[in-house]
Amino acid sequence: MDHSALSSTDTGAGSAAAVKETARRHLGEAGAAGLSLEAVARAAGLAQAEVEAAFPHRDDLLTALVVDAYDASGAAMEQADRAAAQAGASAGARLLAAARALRHWAFEQPAEFALIYGSPVPGYEAPQDTVGPASRTPAVLAGIVRSALEAGELTPPRRPVPGPPLLLPAAAELFGGVPGEPFPDLIERGIVLWSNLIGLLVFQVFSRTHDSVRDEAAFFDYAIAVAAESIGLVVPLEDPAGEAPAG
Repeated sequence: MDHSALSSTDTGAGSAAAVKETARRHLGEAGAAGLSLEAVARAAGLAQAEVEAAFPHRDDLLTALVVDAYDASGAAMEQADRAAAQAGASAGARLLAAARALRHWAFEQPAEFALIYGSPVPGYEAPQDTVGPASRTPAVLAGIVRSALEAGELTPPRRPVPGPPLLLPAAAELFGGVPGEPFPDLIERGIVLWSNLIGLLVFQVFSRTHDSVRDEAAFFDYAIAVAAESIGLVVPLEDPAGEAPAG
């Protein structure tokens, strides 16, 4: 399926853009599993044939929404990281800025966050079209970690991952190759950091921590700092006086 061709129809009431906007609202009400072309057409006040002209099948529409969600969340992280880097921030501060940007997007768009990071949609299998957009988030993290490595901002691990490398070639390629000693397992550790970030957001967006911590935003920052320690990166947090450490 050529997703870009589907999305290029952007004129008229039944345009792809209008259909997707209605579908996003529907996601918040019925969830991805309840999405159907019939329901979207009804909510948009369109004939089903108009919706099908843009998205012939439900899975086409789901793919468009998935791609948009990955692109929007990835762009938020990229912009935050770029701004932090241009301001001369350390790699740890860049990581925190990018993670906060993803958190802000997730709370602003909880239905879309659930679409890409929640339970799989029954009967839907994401096509190759989604791989590039989905890679934007780990690419931001990989870029920050690579910068930290090159700038000498990482502390060597106290406990290297034992055994042979656990990576698939694509993961090493995304990072730019497997680092040498004392960081040969840095990419594996980066994947742990990535999974910690997404898991933490799942907990917070789906209200798994609201009855456990008194300040979820502060806890998020703390958790990112703790997770970053696993790759030897220091994330600057505010001190008790409320002032951010230098660097």
